[in-house]
Amino acid sequence: MKIGHFDLQTDGVLIIAELSANHAKDLSIAKETIRAAKRAGANAVKLQTYTPDTITIDCQKPDFLIKGTIWEGKTLYELYEEAYLPWEWHKPLFETAQEEGLLCFSSPFDRSAVDFLETLEVPAYKIASFEITDIPLIAYVASKQKPVIMSTGIATESDIALAVETCRKQGNNQIVLLKTSSQYPAQLHDANLSMIPDLAKRFGVLSGLSDHTRGELAPVIATALGGKVIEKHLILDQSIASPDAGFSLDESEFKRMVDAVRKTEKALGKVNYNLSEKARESRRFARSLYVVKEMPEGTVITEEYVRSIRPGFGLHPKYFNDIVGKKVNRNLKKGMRFSLDYVKF
Repeated sequence: MKIGHFDLQTDGVLIIAELSANHAKDLSIAKETIRAAKRAGANAVKLQTYTPDTITIDCQKPDFLIKGTIWEGKTLYELYEEAYLPWEWHKPLFETAQEEGLLCFSSPFDRSAVDFLETLEVPAYKIASFEITDIPLIAYVASKQKPVIMSTGIATESDIALAVETCRKQGNNQIVLLKTSSQYPAQLHDANLSMIPDLAKRFGVLSGLSDHTRGELAPVIATALGGKVIEKHLILDQSIASPDAGFSLDESEFKRMVDAVRKTEKALGKVNYNLSEKARESRRFARSLYVVKEMPEGTVITEEYVRSIRPGFGLHPKYFNDIVGKKVNRNLKKGMRFSLDYVKF
């Protein structure tokens, strides 16, 4: 599967810098955050496309009050009014990403956002955790026949199955499921990263991580578990007034995460039973059969005279049981590499 020029099967882990609300209602901050994403080593930047009125309503009833999160006491409308990215900024931000050589796409939250993003020729779409039950939205997104990345933070297995089935009914099998802990910030003990390979296997898709924990440990583990996509919030400076600052990495932290993921990829390597040149050189320290005591011609071969020792230039130890009890056909000196040619069969 490709997202733009990036091949998720051959180009490594796709690392996405999530802008979210970290623009702080300042276009110059948003642009510089994209540049910081490039400097930090990200492959892509992701926006969110909504307005307060496309995602909720302005209502003070208890249902609309936020409880149990870092946004305690606000209404949904108040939070999204603070956090949303003005739509007129999208085009200049997409252009900035293009200038930096970064992929740029977004999370739409209603059909009008999808239609708007289509005018910007996005290479993929992201379905946010809380929208995974919005089946009409997922169907509309999938109908655009572009890769669909879906976070699964609040989803049950049946929710995920329905979302995947919805994409496939649209003839779109370009699906990535991201394990997510929909807590802000999330705790490592709640990350449950073992889900990453299971999502891929259970639903026949690619998988990865949308991470709200602090630091780089979870992305490193996700990479080791076969994750193909890592998404992490990036903030230009922790002093920026943003509702997402508490679970976002600054540029230096994001770069450390990217470096750790890339080192993990290198360490994982690939399945290959052919020995490297260095490994072949090291085989000289392997075990092999050597003469360890003077053996006049006719001596019966026993472990007293022939043993499996280092280095590895002699006869393979697998032959020991074949030669033991037989006689040698010549005089052999201590330290000689043993050979089948020395056995009287």
